[in-house]
Formats: sequence, C-alpha cells, structure tokens
Amino acid sequence: MTKTTATAPVLGTRALNRATLDRQLLLRRSPLSAEAAVGHLLGLQAQNVKPPYYALAARLDGFAPEELSGLMADREVVRIVTMRSTIHTHTADDCLTLRPLVQAARDRELTNFRAGLAGVDLDRLAALARELVEAEPRTMKQLREALLVEWPDADPQSLGIAARCKLPLVQITPRGLWGQSGQVALTTAEHWLGRPAEPTPAPDATVLRYLAAFGPASVKDMQTWAGLTRLRDAFERLRPQLVTFRDEGGVELFDLPDAPRPDADTPAPPRFLPEFDNLLLSHSDRTRVVPPEYRGRSWVGNMVHCTLLVGGFLAGVWRLEESVLVVEPFGRLTKAQRTDVVEEGQRMLTVMHPQTSYDIRFGTVIA
Repeated sequence: MTKTTATAPVLGTRALNRATLDRQLLLRRSPLSAEAAVGHLLGLQAQNVKPPYYALAARLDGFAPEELSGLMADREVVRIVTMRSTIHTHTADDCLTLRPLVQAARDRELTNFRAGLAGVDLDRLAALARELVEAEPRTMKQLREALLVEWPDADPQSLGIAARCKLPLVQITPRGLWGQSGQVALTTAEHWLGRPAEPTPAPDATVLRYLAAFGPASVKDMQTWAGLTRLRDAFERLRPQLVTFRDEGGVELFDLPDAPRPDADTPAPPRFLPEFDNLLLSHSDRTRVVPPEYRGRSWVGNMVHCTLLVGGFLAGVWRLEESVLVVEPFGRLTKAQRTDVVEEGQRMLTVMHPQTSYDIRFGTVIA
C-alpha cells in the first residue's frame, strides 16, 4: 500500500453500495429515456432477450418495454458481443466504439481455439465472413457451413467463434424485439448501422464513463467489467482529475470528484433485477452488492436466476411461473420488507405484463 493510498478516506461496504446503486439508477427511478439510460450504463447484459427490458423497468420512471423495442427496430440500439465476451445491448454509438476497445481481448480469446483453427488464415476468414454476412444476414450455422467450404479440415465451432471474435457481428431484428421471436441472424455492425466503426480508442474516456456508472472502483474492478487487462496506465493518466478512496481491505478506489456518494444510511428500496444484471457482474469485489454468505446463491449449475435486492443488497431470487411471481428470499424478511417487496413486484408486473394478472407468492430457496 502506498502512502497516498494509506491516507485516503475509507469507504465502507454500505457506502460503496449506496454510491453504486445511485450510479446504477437503483436508489430512485430515473426520468432518463431508455436510450440515454443504455448509454449511461454502458450497455445492458443481454445473454437472453428479456433481461435488458427488466433491467430498465427496475431503473426508469415511466418505462415501457415498447420503448426499448422501438429503439432496436430503428437500429438506435443493437445486440452485440462486447465486454467479457458476452452479448450486450448497446447504443449504436457505443457499439461502434466499445467493440473496438475490447477487440484485443476478442483476439486473445482465439488462442483457446488454436487446435480447431490449424491452417486457417484468420485475416482471410474475417474478410470472407464479412462478405458473407453483409451480402445476406446469416445464422451462425449457415456461417459455419460456408466457412467449412474454405477450410474443410477445421473445427466448425471454432470457425464460428473466430468469425464472432474477429468481426463486430450484431444480431439483427426481429431478434430482441419485445413480444416477438426470431432466430439469431448476424451481420456486421457497420453494415447494419450504415456507418463505419471508430478507430480503436484509448481507454481513458471509457474509464470516466465506467466510474460514472459503477464507481467508486478499483483498476481491477474495471478490468473485470471490461474483460481487459493493463488498464492501470489509463487510471494513472487520469489520476490528477480523479479523487481516491480505499475500501475496508485497503484497496485503492478511484472516482469522479462530483459523482454522487450518498450517505451509507440512505434508504434503498427493493428492486427486481433480471439474470446477468451488470450490477452483480461489474466489480472484482462484489461484496458491495453480494453479501459473502450469499455468494454463488443466484445460480445453480448453468442456470442463472433473476435476483432480488432488499436494502440495497442481494437478498433472494425470483421467477415468473405461469400466473405467479415466485419470490424466494435467502433469509427472513421483516413484515415491512415483505410489504415493500410485494409493492415493488406489483409495480414490475404492471410495467412488464400489463395484460396479465399475477399472484405474488413467497417460497424458499433450495440450497
């Protein structure tokens, strides 16, 4: 620990929790538009189709799913693999800037598939894949089959992953539209949006945006969020315009001087979050949201549950089951907490499923 770090003010877990919830629009619902919120949050985790909609329902005042769906139909937001090699819903502008920022990580990802890509010229693969998907959107199966004609001895799965890593492939609509279905069909971001990607940017501007949405945070926190390494230099360049703190373990935290850092006792209402919400995935140390005793409780095997916040922290999981919202708290909730959870659940259901009548039932979590 440096002398500077040792003398920096300490932010306890609850203080970090409240600051992060404020940045994440989860202390109080925001009047932002869906597009502005997606931009502020640097995208929404979108491994499945529905989570981005539920993520905004928890955060925005007056949100309706049709708003985000309309943005997607109008190509103002898109679904694309970016941070941590996972699908995110991004604004068109962020799609064309954040994907180049993480491209080096996507290139490194391919080292895991070298055996299946023996003899494959990756630059040639990228050029051929671009030609194929820009001529006509392709499913991943169709793309693999077309690439196998050129490299019949390669592993088909590895060829598809190589195309996804080398190119900024977006999922075209109707995939991702609210209330509609559609298989995953891909084309390039540039082709879909009608404009070129930006040159690979320095990370500095994204560091500032990350802190605005997820701070206060350590270098390792942002590296976890982005799936990148070696971001220390960017933080050091920005240090003169940032403020620093340390957590209870002595880890240095960076922040924007004027960013909100509410009092640790600020009330935090219940929130129903979707599976894979970035609130739970964007820090190396997740204890600011996930109590140590509940670590790993929001997923079982390959199944990831929708999560419930009570008092600002992970407190249970939930699911929709026919005409019932099932809430499974990890521990005992007080009568007042249960009342607040029911009220928030009713609100969420009214926003997301106004044509369906749901009961709300409390269950127990299977450990």
